[in-house]
This record gives sequence, C-alpha cells and structure tokens, in this order.
Amino acid sequence: MNDDTFVPRSRSAPPQTAVLGVVVAIPEPWAQLLVDWRSKVGDPQAGVVPPHVTLLPPTEVPAADRPAISAHLTQVARCHPPFDMHLSGTGTFDPVSAVVFVAVARGIGNCELIANDVRSGPLRRPLSFPYHPHVTVAHDVPADMMELAYSGLSDLSAEFRVDHFTEFEQSPDGAWVVAREYPLSGPPR
Repeated sequence: MNDDTFVPRSRSAPPQTAVLGVVVAIPEPWAQLLVDWRSKVGDPQAGVVPPHVTLLPPTEVPAADRPAISAHLTQVARCHPPFDMHLSGTGTFDPVSAVVFVAVARGIGNCELIANDVRSGPLRRPLSFPYHPHVTVAHDVPADMMELAYSGLSDLSAEFRVDHFTEFEQSPDGAWVVAREYPLSGPPR
C-alpha cells in the first residue's frame, strides 16, 4: 500500500468512513528483512506499512458498509484455495513511478484472481495502474537508494504458503493495523 493522505478524525464523533486495504502479508523471516531494507534506503513507509502484496489498494469506505465488506471478503476467501508464493529478484516501475519492488515469481495468477474478486461488490473500484502483484521495497527515495534496493535484493528468493489474506485499516495516525484475516478455503484448482 502506498501512503494515502488522511484527515484526522474528531475524537468525539465516530468515524463516518474507514480506509481499508487488503493484502497478502509477507511472513517472517522475510517480512523483517524487507522492513530493514526499506529502512536502509530511507523509505519513510518502512515502519508504517508492513511488507505485502496488495490485493486492494487503500480504499475509503463508509463505516456503515463494514459488515457487508466483511461478508464479501469472507465469500471471496471461500472461493480461493491456499497457494504457494515465490518472491524472486527485483524490478522497478521507473520512470512511471519511483518504486523498486521484489517480484512475485510464483502465485501471480492466484493474486490476480483474488484481487479481481476482492475489487467487486462493495469494494468495486477502478485502479490507477494495471494490477501487477509485487512487494514494494523503496518508494520515492533518491536514485542512489533506489539502485541500492534494486541491486541489494536482486538475489532474494523467498518461498512460502499463502493460506489467508488480510484486511488492514488505516489508523488516525496513518499506521496500518490488522482488522481481520480471511482463511483461503476454496477447492484446489
């Protein structure tokens, strides 16, 4: 998830909206490694945005829609089986966007199918760019730090089983906190 600007909420009234994101969280030991690299290259999001593959980018929703969204995400998770993910090497969106990422080498199709289903119903929304599963490791940092992230993680290889996806909510201070995990329980394909 990229940094979205947020408006502080009144402490006396319940929020009328929430900002949600849905992701495949990267497990340990790779999560801490990626946080460390993001910090090393000076990315201010290193301590706020956990390493992940985005399924739904930050999306503002009416607070009243949360029950329908939870039901929708539960149904999506029931339609998709667990799958293996392999992260390998690095890539960049430069010059379109100043981002260096770790590439998804296996699990791309699974992420595409789940993301498409997540972005339907109460979470239907257009995307600013075509969907491309990846793990951001540097965003809007100086060129030399982009190159350091690109070359420093080029040999990374991480394999793990994905058995759930995670809904995050942005807190009033801008941090992302886990709202709920949804177990993938669909039939094997």
